[in-house]
Amino acid sequence: MSNLILPRHIKRAQTRDSLQTFDARTIDSTGAFLVGELERLDQTMHGPLASVTWGRDIQLREDVSIADETSSFTNSTFASVGGTSTTGKAWIGKDSTSIASMALDIGKTPKPLTLWGMELSWTLPELASAMQLGRPVDSQKFTGLQLKHNMDVDEQVYIGDTELGETGMTNSSVVTNVSNAITGNWGTATADQILADVNDLLNSVWSASGFAVCPAELRLPPVQFSQLVSRKVSDAGNISVIEYLRINSLTNSLTGRPLNIQPLKWLTGRGASSTNRMMAYTNEKDRIRFPLVPLQRTPLEYRGIRQITTYYGRLGVVEVVYPETIGYRDGI
Repeated sequence: MSNLILPRHIKRAQTRDSLQTFDARTIDSTGAFLVGELERLDQTMHGPLASVTWGRDIQLREDVSIADETSSFTNSTFASVGGTSTTGKAWIGKDSTSIASMALDIGKTPKPLTLWGMELSWTLPELASAMQLGRPVDSQKFTGLQLKHNMDVDEQVYIGDTELGETGMTNSSVVTNVSNAITGNWGTATADQILADVNDLLNSVWSASGFAVCPAELRLPPVQFSQLVSRKVSDAGNISVIEYLRINSLTNSLTGRPLNIQPLKWLTGRGASSTNRMMAYTNEKDRIRFPLVPLQRTPLEYRGIRQITTYYGRLGVVEVVYPETIGYRDGI
C-alpha cells in the first residue's frame, strides 16, 4: 500500500468516537454522529477532567477594572526615638522643649494587570445543525472557554508566569521563610515527627510576624495529604494523623480553631531540587490577595456566515502584602 501524500492545507485528524461510528463523516464540531437503531446515546456533556482550587485558597482584590494596567499597594514603616533615652519610652518632662516625633516611610509595590482574551466563533450552518441535534455548539464552546480561564487563573495564582517573570503563592520571590523540614520524608516519619515539622513551620511564621499572626492554613501535596488521611496515629489509635495535626497544632492552641489542612497539586515538586513542599499562610485579604478583572465580552459580530465574539479580562499577580505571614518547608 503506497503512502498517501496530503496537500499542505489538509491535516490528518482523529476522533475519540466509539466503534459505532461506521464511516468518516463524523462532524465533531456540531456533534453529529451516526447512531444505530439499538444504540442509546447519552446526551450528557462530558468534558475534560480538570480541577481548580484558587477560589478556596485566596481572596480576590475586586477594586481593579479593565482600564487599569497595574495594581499596587503600599507598606508603611514607622520609626521613633525615645525621650530621655533614644531607645527608651517617649518620656517628657513638664518643661521639655525637645520632644521626639514620629517618622513615616511609605513604600509602593506595583504589579502588572495583564489582558487575557479568547475568541469564540461558529458558522451559521454549524449553529443550525447543533440546534437541530439539541447540542448547542455555542454554549459548549463557552463552557470550554470558562474552563480555560479558570485553569489559567489557577496557574497564575499558585506559580505565576515564567513569561511575565512573576511568581505565585507557592513560590513567591518575596517570601524568605524557606528551608527544609526538620525530619521530612513523611512516608516513613512518625506522627510526632510530622507534627514537629508542621509546628516548626507554624512557629517560624508566627515568630517572623512579631508573634502577631499565626498561620491558619496549611497546604500539602496530594500524596502527602493522602498519607496523613490513611494513616492512624498508632496501632491503638482511633484518629488519623491529619486529625492529630489539626488538633495538636500550634494554631489550634493559640486560636482555638483547628488548623485548616488541604491538598494542593501545585506543591508537588515545588521545593528545592524538585522536592515536595508544604506551605503555611493566613487567607485574609489584607495579608495576601489576587487582583482579577472578571470576563467581559464584545457584541456578537457577523463575518459572512460566521458569528464571532471575544471574551476578555485582566489577570493580576498575587500581592503578598505581608511576606512574613507565609512560610515554606521542603523535603516532606
